[in-house]
Amino acid sequence: MATIPITRRGAEKLKAELHKLKTVERPHVIAAIAEARAQGDLSENAEYDAAKDRQGFIEGRIRELESKLAAAQVIDPAGLDAGGRVVFGATVDLEDEDSGAKVRYQIVGEDEADLKHGLVNISSPIARALIGKVEGDTAEVQAPGGVRRYEIVAVQYV
Repeated sequence: MATIPITRRGAEKLKAELHKLKTVERPHVIAAIAEARAQGDLSENAEYDAAKDRQGFIEGRIRELESKLAAAQVIDPAGLDAGGRVVFGATVDLEDEDSGAKVRYQIVGEDEADLKHGLVNISSPIARALIGKVEGDTAEVQAPGGVRRYEIVAVQYV
């Protein structure tokens, strides 16, 4: 089984979701199924069907999270020493060479990515263009609007 890189924060988020599913959602749906069963004829019972569908979703998500956590390679960016190179977990300050706009991204795992918060997926075009580069390098990113060039202003491991 291949390992999945994930930051400590991402692993904690997945563990919290798994805990909630097991301790809150699963018992709630089991109670809903029992209540719907008590109403009699299951063949025409919409509440029962909905509860069973919800149970299937919850059990599937629990299996998915357990699998991801079992395969996770938790990486603490603060403990990295990559010699100033952009690696998984690094926080990178960039400047768009055309517009001069400055942005900050942290390269994270697939389940943690959230562009609104500056968290980019390791397999995204921008992350792939940045990996291995150092401060002062220029990264070319193939964007939907064409090639964008970014200068790497700073690399941090926080």
